[in-house]
Amino acid sequence: MTLLFDDSKRLEKALGEEAAGVLINILEKQDEEAKRERVTKEHLDHRLNELELRMTIRLGAIAASAIAVVAAIVKLLS
Repeated sequence: MTLLFDDSKRLEKALGEEAAGVLINILEKQDEEAKRERVTKEHLDHRLNELELRMTIRLGAIAASAIAVVAAIVKLLS
């Protein structure tokens, strides 16, 4: 959230220059934190999707191995 010049001037007029400066700094810090949090959530979502894909591949490999073992046992018994 970048305050526009007009917004800053209105705050200065309403609150005084010093108080407006403090408020603007607080708002800018909150905006920076919100941006970092969004990046973190996007990163986590990406990692979760990656882990889900890996798990799916591994479970598929395990299922294929199990089917191969059962097929081999059936072939040996018949």
